Parts: sequence; C-alpha cells; structure tokens
Amino acid sequence: MTEPYADRLRRDTAQRGCDTVLSGVRPASVVEQLAAIRAVAADDLLPDFYGEGGPVEELERRIGELLGTEAVAFFPTGTMAQQVAMRYGAELTGLDAVGLHPLSHPLLHERDAYAVLGGLRAVLTTSAPRNPTAEEIAALDEPIGTLLLELPLRDAGFVLPGWDELVAAVGAARRRGARIHLDGARLWESAVHLGQSPAEIAALADSTYVSFYKSLGGHSGAALAGSTELVRYARAWRHRYGGNLFQQWPAALAALAGLTHELPRLPGYVAHAKVVAAALATLPGARVHPMPPHTHQFRLWLPHPAEALNAANLALAEDEKAWFVGGWRDTEVPGVALAEVTVAGPALELDADQVVDLADRFLRRVAQR
Repeated sequence: MTEPYADRLRRDTAQRGCDTVLSGVRPASVVEQLAAIRAVAADDLLPDFYGEGGPVEELERRIGELLGTEAVAFFPTGTMAQQVAMRYGAELTGLDAVGLHPLSHPLLHERDAYAVLGGLRAVLTTSAPRNPTAEEIAALDEPIGTLLLELPLRDAGFVLPGWDELVAAVGAARRRGARIHLDGARLWESAVHLGQSPAEIAALADSTYVSFYKSLGGHSGAALAGSTELVRYARAWRHRYGGNLFQQWPAALAALAGLTHELPRLPGYVAHAKVVAAALATLPGARVHPMPPHTHQFRLWLPHPAEALNAANLALAEDEKAWFVGGWRDTEVPGVALAEVTVAGPALELDADQVVDLADRFLRRVAQR
C-alpha cells in the first residue's frame, strides 16, 4: 500500500528539521541536490544523448574501473538491468530456469517481471534466511541457466555469506553449468564484510548490477557490468524495454557525486553500525539481526505496535528535533514491530551512550501512547 503523499511530506519535513538523526539521512531539498550535481559537473560538460557521451559515459567508465569489468551499461532502474542479465543467461545457456532465493528482489519487489516479461522460471535455491550454500546449489533437482545472488540479502536482514562460502557457492553453480549474476544493489558496503574489493567480488560473476541511490545517495539509476558481449546485448534490450532515455545526465551526475563523496565513507558507516547495533540491543525487549551487522544496515525489533512506534518517532522529531528510527511495520507476532536501521553520516555523530539516550527518549514517548 502506497503511503499518502501528505503523510510522507510531513515525515520528510520533520526528519529534515532534525539536529540529531540515528537512522538514515536528512532529506535533501531540490536546491541542495542541484548544488551537489553542479559540484561534479565541469563547465564545458555537455548532456548525454540517448545514453552516449556526457556524464553517462563518464559514469560507465568509473564503474568499469571500480568493478574491473570490460564494459558497463547505465540503466534507469535496477529492475530493468536485472531482467536483461537473466534473459541473457537464458539465451546463452538455453535454460529458462533461474536460481533465486525466495526473499530475493526479483521475487518480492518486481511484480514477477522475470516471468511475465522474460519468460523465465524461478528455481528456489534455499528456504533459509541467507544466501544458498554450495551444498544446496549442488543438490538442486533441476538445471539452472543463471544463479542470482543478492549481496547482501536485504529481506533477510542485509545478511552476507563469508568470502569462502561465496566462492564455494559460485563454484558449485559453475560446475552445474550456470552463469552467475550478482544483485549488487548494495555491493559497495558488502565489501567490508567479505574482505574483498568490489572488483574482486565482481570477478566471481558473469554480470553484476549496482545501484546508485540505495547507498550512494544518487537520484536513481543503476549499472550492469560484465563482458563487452553482455553490455552490447544489454544496450539492445535496454532500448526494447524503454530504458534508452533521451537524456539522463542529472541521474548520472548524482551518481558521480555519490561515488566521490559517499563511497569512501561507507566502510566507516559499516564500522559504526556495529556500535549502534550493540547499543540498541540493550533496549528492553529489543532484538537486532544480524548481530553484529554485516553492512551499515540491519533489522531491529521492538515489543510495541508499529503505529505507536511511528507516531512516537514523528513526535520526537517534531518536538525535540531528533530522529530515532522510522518505517516501523507490524510482524506476525502480535505487538512486535520491525524496522530497518540505516547507519549513515548523521549517525557518526552519536556514540553508544548518545544512542541509548536517544532511544530512551523515544521509548518514553511510546509508553505515553
């Protein structure tokens, strides 16, 4: 269900006015976003033209360097990029089956586009709330053309395998003749837990998708990286899917700004998330997962209804200019709600004691409801 615009505007206005923000970032105004992209645009830079030249070409070059791939194609959405990657795998292997986790983005958040638009079939890799193991992949009861691995698996709590586990899973899929596609929407921050660079992670796969707005603070957009042949194919299908827009320089410039300013800060966010998570785990009835967090995002449960938690958080923001955690939703356990915590720049200003103090102020408001 889509949130009413008036409610979102009130929430964003309240968060924007906060002096203290634990989870997320203060929403930027249009003027502030324009200033950010101006800062990375040379005076003589011309717009792109249907994906050629300008900031789009520069962005593709930067991503190619960061991921160590032969070629890169900019896409307006990650959903579109992933459909193309899975379609390519099916055409090369002749197999329409894709190994997918039941909590993966294509199964939960893309309206079955892989099947409706791509004619593909999902083979579930595991029912466990984590990426599949090598043993589970080896035991699949039918062949797959592509194995999609989401790093991290967001809807399981932003969880990652260990590096050796990931390498083993990839090896098991390759022994079955499958191609590897990485859903790397949050690949940048995954590098810390995996102990490898983005390029070393991408080297495991035939194709890798990365997002420009989920952690880098861009406006929108994604990239699909891999071989020259893959990207040639991707550009053709991007056109067919309606993704070859006349100009995309604002999104590309925002992505470049994110690579410049946010990408270097992500390891610090991941480190501080461990401090924040440990502090939140001390709250009455709280549960944190994973513990410690694998990235700068993790899940937090509290024993209160979501409506009360969201109302308390908004009141705290409007009355005290402090933002705790928003986006609470009820779970299958009555009276217990869940939220995703994102530790970003503003949270770096808070040490463990300040996190606990903010949480206490928040919980006092919850108790009043």
